[in-house]
Amino acid sequence: MTITLDRPEKLNALNVALHDELQGVLVDLETDYSVRVVILTGAGRAFSAGAEVGDRRPDPPVNDIDRRARVHLGGRTCELLDRLPQVTIGVANGLAIGGGVVLLSCCDLRLAAASAWFSIPEVELGVPLSWQALPRLMRELGPARTKELALACDRFTAQQAETWGFLNHVHPDDELPGAARALAERMLMMDPLTLAMTKSACAALENLMVPKEATWSDAELMLLAHRQASIRRRHDDRGDGGQRDPAQP
Repeated sequence: MTITLDRPEKLNALNVALHDELQGVLVDLETDYSVRVVILTGAGRAFSAGAEVGDRRPDPPVNDIDRRARVHLGGRTCELLDRLPQVTIGVANGLAIGGGVVLLSCCDLRLAAASAWFSIPEVELGVPLSWQALPRLMRELGPARTKELALACDRFTAQQAETWGFLNHVHPDDELPGAARALAERMLMMDPLTLAMTKSACAALENLMVPKEATWSDAELMLLAHRQASIRRRHDDRGDGGQRDPAQP
């Protein structure tokens, strides 16, 4: 099965509707044993520009538990993708930013177009890198490279990502779809049970390297970041630059 993020006019930014739709597909796939390989890619010139800033559900949250679930929407998408029993192939047909990089990190194998580029700008934007991204990036890139990319927020190329081990292969742009299909067909030649068992073993070993449970508080950190941003906006609206008058309580 090929899943295509299809909002090319928005560079396939991940809004609430796209998360909901993608989660529905992933839930169904988890028990669809007729599908053995899943390709995840994007439409147009981007894989995904990441979370769509400012997009919210129209109805107000019921309580703080609801708020926590809402800010963890992307984390749930990643968890569902991460636990699929099928072999997953992330295909970066173009730029991948923030949450787009995190989605790719959830895939078993990753390919990219030669023109693709990547960025993890969350810290620069004043939000924590959540969605259990740090354990996945640590496994693939190692501590030093992960810290550099997450803290300095510098853009990196497909060629760099391949050299650092984040990508399996980089292909000329016009050859990428065929290469992804060929890799999927190669997987389909394998014995289904042996393939599934090997994926499960690899997943368990990855989690022993850097357990994803280390980021158990991702949702709470994101909720805190949202509240801090709300406080900053209120200060900006008052025009005090976030500084409290010491004479005031």
